Amino acid sequence: MLGKSMAGYLSFVWRTQRVVLEPPNLYDLVELQLPLILTFWHGQHFLTPFLVKPHHRARVMISRSPDADVNAIAAETLGIAAVRGSGAQGRDFRLKGGFNATLEMIRHLSEGTNVAMTADVPKIARVVGLGVITIAKHSGRPIYPVAVATQNRILARSWDRAAIHLPFGRTAVVAGDGVRVPPDADAAMLEAKRQELQRQLEEITARAEELVGRPPAKSDVPGKAGG
Repeated sequence: MLGKSMAGYLSFVWRTQRVVLEPPNLYDLVELQLPLILTFWHGQHFLTPFLVKPHHRARVMISRSPDADVNAIAAETLGIAAVRGSGAQGRDFRLKGGFNATLEMIRHLSEGTNVAMTADVPKIARVVGLGVITIAKHSGRPIYPVAVATQNRILARSWDRAAIHLPFGRTAVVAGDGVRVPPDADAAMLEAKRQELQRQLEEITARAEELVGRPPAKSDVPGKAGG
């Protein structure tokens, strides 16, 4: 029930926004790269289902936890099926379903389905992990980072500074140039690609904040509504 209510609220929020895309021809560029891996910061993910066009097949990776169950139901209500599992450190990678979820995401890409996932290291906000880089390496598909910022929001006092979007106002959707990972990438190359994705996400997040009229440095104060 909560998940469906969240989906309904997010749909209302999205319908009340004046959306700005950067680059303006974002969808034309994306069409040439499908299927792709869409990635974003944890806490910026709630409005991403609305970026998917009706003809796009898509799956999203969502962790296995009671809180994440709500997100999974909301995503599925909005037409995005979930792959359950998350990255983790050491042996927890398998226990949390990360290994099987990674294989499933690669399989979906091979079948022409786009996939979406957060970029962060689990429970460490705004630090890109190797999970999305690994999927790109083994699938051969490009990673496209995206940042979504709304003019009116409240930041939760959570590890990911989750944005609680409020209706009306402007929304900025900013995409990066993308990252491709060679299939023969070694550890050094994987780290280089991780750093490149980190740079792009930081830049597009700052740009999205700028487009909705809010300086990034001041917007990261938990509990404050955007103006």
